[in-house]
Amino acid sequence: MRIDCGNCVVRDWARSDKPSLIQHANNRKVWRNLTHRFPHPYTDADAEGWFSLLESMQEPTHWAIEVEGRAVGAIGCILGKGVHAKSAHFGYWLGEAYWGRGIVTAAVQRVAPSVLSRFRLVRLESPVFEWNPASMRVLEKCGFTREGVLRLSIVKDGQIIDQVLYALVDRARD
Repeated sequence: MRIDCGNCVVRDWARSDKPSLIQHANNRKVWRNLTHRFPHPYTDADAEGWFSLLESMQEPTHWAIEVEGRAVGAIGCILGKGVHAKSAHFGYWLGEAYWGRGIVTAAVQRVAPSVLSRFRLVRLESPVFEWNPASMRVLEKCGFTREGVLRLSIVKDGQIIDQVLYALVDRARD
């Protein structure tokens, strides 16, 4: 996949992205807004594990966000199975040096509809930790609807917090 989003490009990961991945992923502020699957500190071994996972996929569901020729973040989905086969969890992260520039908004605006179509999905779910209003604004700008609050459903950084659930539903497919 390669999608020009104006101020960034969303594309397949390459092993040559490893130094940039480690540089931008190894950030406590980035880690704090992601699930337990995203380690901190983010090491060379973590990057190797990431690339091994990507290489084992039949079809990629995670892509690099590139700015000025460097992979500085990621966007993708985890496809549902069984009764959730028409849904996916959708998420993203961006290196702190690139926050506040509209990069993630541009990427989500272009990638979310592409993911719905490519995988024949009806729904993308994107849960956000209560302390991340910037991510909530991104999703709202991109047509996601706030569906509810899952109270005290997350344990992160030593705290038990709420999770706010956003979803993008493709009504043409239901």
